[in-house]
Amino acid sequence: MTVYLCSLNAGLFQNCRRVGVAVSGGADSVCLLHLMLELPGLELTVLHLNHMARGAESDADAEFVRDLAARLGLPFEYREERMPPGVNFEEAARRARQAFFLDCLKRLPLDCIATGHTRSDQAETVLFRFLRGSGTAGLAGILPVTAEGLVRPMLHLTRERIEAWLAARGIPWREDSTNRSLRFARNRIRHELLPALARDWNPRLPEALARTAALARDEEDYWATVVAPLAAGRLICRPPAVLLRAGSLTDLHPALARRVARRALELARGDLRAVDLLHVEALIELARARAGAGRFQAPGLDVTRSFDWIRIAPPEAVVGYRLALEIPGRVTIPGTAASLELELLRRTEGEAFREAEDNSRYNKVVSALDWERIAGAPELRNWRPGDRYRPVGYPCETKLKTLFQRARVPLWERRHWPVIVCGEEIAWAGRFGPAAEYSASPNTRTVLKVRQIGSLAEF
Repeated sequence: MTVYLCSLNAGLFQNCRRVGVAVSGGADSVCLLHLMLELPGLELTVLHLNHMARGAESDADAEFVRDLAARLGLPFEYREERMPPGVNFEEAARRARQAFFLDCLKRLPLDCIATGHTRSDQAETVLFRFLRGSGTAGLAGILPVTAEGLVRPMLHLTRERIEAWLAARGIPWREDSTNRSLRFARNRIRHELLPALARDWNPRLPEALARTAALARDEEDYWATVVAPLAAGRLICRPPAVLLRAGSLTDLHPALARRVARRALELARGDLRAVDLLHVEALIELARARAGAGRFQAPGLDVTRSFDWIRIAPPEAVVGYRLALEIPGRVTIPGTAASLELELLRRTEGEAFREAEDNSRYNKVVSALDWERIAGAPELRNWRPGDRYRPVGYPCETKLKTLFQRARVPLWERRHWPVIVCGEEIAWAGRFGPAAEYSASPNTRTVLKVRQIGSLAEF
């Protein structure tokens, strides 16, 4: 009689005493739970998320796991979450499980959560990511331990060995009918592509793919020690954005440039799900381009170059604003960390008046406007394409866009750029100061002093 042996990588639990065990009811997770019971000193909690995708079958899976936990005398944590229609079910389900696990880690609390990923899962993941165009980081596959607290102690075991181990001991498990459906990409890899490649090219392909993952993981562990300090000196984090100079990538060896670019994308998005080598290369090409402008989108990210700077951030809707000004008073400039302080000064306050007058020129944070020339109630709004006015010292009206270009104001900073208007005429613009016809003069009796507090820039 053949004796089938299965064991866990117990060393992964050195820092874990309270462990959540993710159990779907399938062979892998049921085997994981029984093997976890053999490890001394652990407090186990069974976790189950019901995706409610298969109706009565999903509910039966949940009851199977609930009964299993009860028979073993273990706490049971359960959640139901139906996947929204019209989305990628596999991706949505994965995100739901991730959220459930993280919630359990915080709430119960737990030291870590063990999942039943196997070497078979690893092979499928590596092949899938290779076909998608992943770099070496993606080819590292399923990590044995994650920063979030997930532990995969069965990555050395195949699905076939696990099922044989359970069958030899008479331990039942549940079969998910969707695992046979070829409408899911991973199932097509599992049931069609991998068997064909193993049959025609390499009968030990799953083992080779798992070995590739281990080698790639070692490579990435090394590169992380090199990239972290390098990225820290070249990337500027201003949540939700990450900014970098184009030259921060172009002066590096391509291998380093890819990893710094990848790190920038990861910092801006929070993870690298669906971000692949093509997006990393697109960022590097944007940095190399001679033209100082360009844009592309990656999953969950908007990447824009303006002059020598590149900004990476989640997409955001540009919302215009138009606010009545209280004078005297102070107003926050929407979409920025800056504000405007507005004050009225009488000419008899000569010293204060001269300070305002001296600061009424281009590129000052303090400006002086002639209050008596302002008709009606002035308002603060953001710049709009086509805006033009004549700043002090200019012979004619000039588009704000032209002033932005001359001052090398990046595109993303222009969206919330403040202007003070009287009706539809611009009386003042951030950084560029008063319009000539509204500027205070030696004959001005009442000055509107505008002081900008804080910077409009993200860096």
